[in-house]
Amino acid sequence: MTPVASPVRIQSTDAPGQPDRTPQLEDLYRNFERQLLVPLWTEIGDLMPPHPMSKALPHLWRWKNLLPAAEQAGELVPVGRGGERRAIALANPGLGGRPFATPTLWAAIQYLNPQEDAPVHRHTQNAFRFVVEGEGVWTVVNGDPVAMRRGDFLPQAGWNWHGHHNRSDSAMAWIDGLDIPFQHYTEATFFEFGPGEVESREAPERSRSERLWAHPGLRPLTHLEPTPATPLLAYRWEYTDRALTEQLELEAEGEPVTVEPGHAAVRYTNPTTGDDTMPTLRTEFHRLAPHTETAARKEVGSSVFQVFEGSAEVTVGDTTWTVERGDLFVVPSWQPLRLATERGLDLFRFSDAPVFERLNLHRNHQEGTQA
Repeated sequence: MTPVASPVRIQSTDAPGQPDRTPQLEDLYRNFERQLLVPLWTEIGDLMPPHPMSKALPHLWRWKNLLPAAEQAGELVPVGRGGERRAIALANPGLGGRPFATPTLWAAIQYLNPQEDAPVHRHTQNAFRFVVEGEGVWTVVNGDPVAMRRGDFLPQAGWNWHGHHNRSDSAMAWIDGLDIPFQHYTEATFFEFGPGEVESREAPERSRSERLWAHPGLRPLTHLEPTPATPLLAYRWEYTDRALTEQLELEAEGEPVTVEPGHAAVRYTNPTTGDDTMPTLRTEFHRLAPHTETAARKEVGSSVFQVFEGSAEVTVGDTTWTVERGDLFVVPSWQPLRLATERGLDLFRFSDAPVFERLNLHRNHQEGTQA
């Protein structure tokens, strides 16, 4: 058998806590390299830092730049077998050019031309769509057509057949969120092609999943068992908007219902369990009243935010931006986030928090509280 060159490289140093640099130590390290061994004492600073040190960087993508790029792709790039989707991923500048927003999260702008279909497929990655503007596209999940409109959150749990069709005379763009990086790094992913066109071209106002599940506090007696992901395929904007509006109204009446003054927030949940809509992704919507500033908060795990409406000054770690409608930004693990708005702000957020909570690795800290 041809010997394989060892990828292991071990350097002796004069750093504190390291052994004296001697010829015998160099011989030991070369022996380690040949046997594919790595001593902990040369790696502990990188492997076990005092707090999370994400390779991802805080970064902002402007909607006013993303949308024209997607429109140009719509003119040049067909949708069909091979590419499957006209989806353009956000590549975090700290992750070596990989199409990952964070080490665990994928975010992309997807674009569908008028009267165009995106073919059917399925994959183990959990996914969703969130619509910041437009309508006219139906996503068809296991044969159930689901309308996509501004402000709607549309979850797509792993291993379900799905495709899209645009019935309108206008193009439409939205954001996709998936756990692709997480499943890629854990080598757990499966993918399968389906038909070239969606199985239903119906365009109902309400999907079958909504007719069965979109009734607050009510469960069909034929579906009492918990499911690992939500069976509800559309969380409509009118309900999200009403919940946030009424939180702020109750706060004004003296009720302690907001996460902090002027900051209303809701989490999208699985109606069969009350847990997150998908096992690896958490999705929320946040509303800041005018003249609101949040406390700085950091947590283990990463997040992607999209501005739905309004504007704000956003500070992530040492980086500050002014954001407006459609803009997307990344908050890496254990980087503090602070928001300040004069006009008011609506924000969609998704994160990898369920992964860390299930592993008992989640931790957070808010400025002004004891660590």
